[in-house]
Amino acid sequence: MDGIKLVNVSKIYTVEKESIKVLNEINLNIPANKITVILGRSGCGKTTLLRLVSGLEEFDQGEILGYNSKKTAYVFQEDRLMPWLDVKSNVTFGIHNKKVDHSRVDEIIETVGLKKFYSAYPSQLSGGMKQRVSIARAFAYDPDLIMMDEPFSALDYFTREQMQKELLKIHNRLKCSILFVTHSIDEALILGDKIVVLEKGIIKSQYKIDEKSSTRDLLDDKFVNLKKQIIDDLKVI
Repeated sequence: MDGIKLVNVSKIYTVEKESIKVLNEINLNIPANKITVILGRSGCGKTTLLRLVSGLEEFDQGEILGYNSKKTAYVFQEDRLMPWLDVKSNVTFGIHNKKVDHSRVDEIIETVGLKKFYSAYPSQLSGGMKQRVSIARAFAYDPDLIMMDEPFSALDYFTREQMQKELLKIHNRLKCSILFVTHSIDEALILGDKIVVLEKGIIKSQYKIDEKSSTRDLLDDKFVNLKKQIIDDLKVI
């Protein structure tokens, strides 16, 4: 599939008769089959940008090119599973109007490490396992684009690290575009083929990382220096 392009996209909210521009003339290319990370602190417009690209909200200015023909899946911060459905039924829940490819679904469930939990219910799963189900459901839909809104933010450090590895593994096997929102610089450096730094509703900077995710060492001078640059972009003290 081709990528998606945002041209001069702005979003304005009206709060108590005051207009607040939460996104200001965003120009952004989202490349096909890559992971584009939107990085920024809370309140900078990350989730709003995700919602505009997904069509959940309308923008007030500009245009988004190449989106209308895309099949899109969305992974939220919370798992949003159906408590009365088992793992496999939750994974196939979003597949409508076509025959379920059970072998492909089984492969996806195995890839996210839930092979032994096909028949388990959400109440029997840990937080990390529930998010695995959410990610499996997104990929099972066979989308062109997956929106991920801080899906690992509620997980502990070790579970989060494992989930990042599993996301990269399944993305490498089942290519699609991913637009991933986070406030973690390390997470952006681990996952992103492209990192977009958002600050107060504008794009402050963009970075392209050509090195394969599997070979990245965040303690390497290259990534230490890049992290310092991003911290400077965000004016984090």
